[in-house]
Amino acid sequence: MRQPVFRRFTPRLCRLPAAHRALRPAGRSPWRTAACALALAATLCACSPTYDWRTVMNNDNGYTVDLPAKPGNDQRAVQIDGTAMQMAMQTAEAGDAVFAVGTVMLPNDDPQTQRAALEFLRTGLARNVGVAPEAHAVQIPLAAGGQVLGLEMNLSGAAGSKHESRLVYARIVARNRHVYQAAIIASKPLPPEQIDQFFTSFKLY
Repeated sequence: MRQPVFRRFTPRLCRLPAAHRALRPAGRSPWRTAACALALAATLCACSPTYDWRTVMNNDNGYTVDLPAKPGNDQRAVQIDGTAMQMAMQTAEAGDAVFAVGTVMLPNDDPQTQRAALEFLRTGLARNVGVAPEAHAVQIPLAAGGQVLGLEMNLSGAAGSKHESRLVYARIVARNRHVYQAAIIASKPLPPEQIDQFFTSFKLY
């Protein structure tokens, strides 16, 4: 039986069959992730991946993004600095890669709360592949024009008990009472144009 999308995409590695392993933030937080989705994708699609791009407008969580397949949706509670928050996930699979946007709903828009959620996501992604949480500044576009400052991460490391190679491309950003994580998790490098399609299309309201 196929696991719920959200459980497949949580930043702490989930144990999968050989070809895939997931990511999930610290603890049981809502990024148990993509690797589980990865597992399914690779098993069903060992041939060349098909990218059936479509624009998804998520009005509830305040963003628009292009995804390579029909997305699945899920939501669960996470603990950030001792505070319970909700995190929604929207994921799509293409070949052996999972494309996902996670949205943490904050209790307020205080900068300290935003920073705590950003750090939670940043360190969770890095921990999943056993590397330092290195990131650099990047501009995230707004749908109405303009930009907001975010962080970009390009990580490569070993995931799970079998130390399988995983690549993580991610951008995280805070806006008002939301913190977003747009990420791709794959077992091998993806064509640059597919990575660009995903990240350049990710825009906040």
